[in-house]
Amino acid sequence: MSGKKGVLPPEPMTNDAVAERLVRAARRSMDMGTFQKQNLVYLELNGCSGNIISLLNGRNPDFAYMVNSMVNLRYSNSLMAAEGAQATEKLFEALNEPFILAVEGAVSLRDEGMYNVIGMHERKPLTGLKAARMLGEKADTILAVGACATHGGVSAARPNPSESVGLQNVLPERKLIKLPGCPVNPRWFLGTLAHILLYGEPDTDRLGRPLMFYSTLIHDRCPRRPFFDKGIFAEKLGDPTCLFKLGCRGPVTRTDCPTKEWNSGVNWPIGANTPCIGCAQFGFPDAMEPFISYDTTRVIEDD
Repeated sequence: MSGKKGVLPPEPMTNDAVAERLVRAARRSMDMGTFQKQNLVYLELNGCSGNIISLLNGRNPDFAYMVNSMVNLRYSNSLMAAEGAQATEKLFEALNEPFILAVEGAVSLRDEGMYNVIGMHERKPLTGLKAARMLGEKADTILAVGACATHGGVSAARPNPSESVGLQNVLPERKLIKLPGCPVNPRWFLGTLAHILLYGEPDTDRLGRPLMFYSTLIHDRCPRRPFFDKGIFAEKLGDPTCLFKLGCRGPVTRTDCPTKEWNSGVNWPIGANTPCIGCAQFGFPDAMEPFISYDTTRVIEDD
């Protein structure tokens, strides 16, 4: 060995390594008694619940550890034991204490929000629109989780019969931490939450995305990038070369998919021989269609 004695190698700076260090620091602080658990309200609005399902697939920590040890989960449409009026009361009780608000799903505006009713309160429908405004005005920190919450996503895709919009549209005065993705990767949510608990809000880009997860283009770390640089492009799905001319949106999408993949590192879209469809980029899905194209003259613009 030629290295100097006592000099440690630099810590890895991949997004996943950063997330793991944040969670490890949170666990250490909790063991030392210096960790302050905070209340969390997880609100599901107009969407498919894909983000909460994705979070259940998280590990290191897993979702159960998060809700039992890192936060006090005050409300979750899908996961709480209470239901009906009892659940709605829990939602209103959460307003009496400081809390972090995480919202997945878009906000439906049509007919004063009546296209998305999440419960009943005082014998009146509680719309997602009313809940988003009520909770968003009082939350200490707000996370928009997934494509629908950050910019409308699939819920706001043409022709958008529910007149759905992203959360920022109904909370224009509040700063949101935005975690786009369809669905969001568990690391992006859990790592951001750990940072908030330990150090406060993370640094974000001009669109509100945490830099630690959304700073690098998929294209720049794609294992098929050497084919792009040499001008070797796939002519059909299944070809093992660069998928750019079939419509891959990796050149305009910023996440860490190439390095840590999905389903606990099992695979990711390009690894499965399908182009990136840009689900973590603002404008998805309308701005990213068609997902597959054989038009080689198509122009892909950066954000």
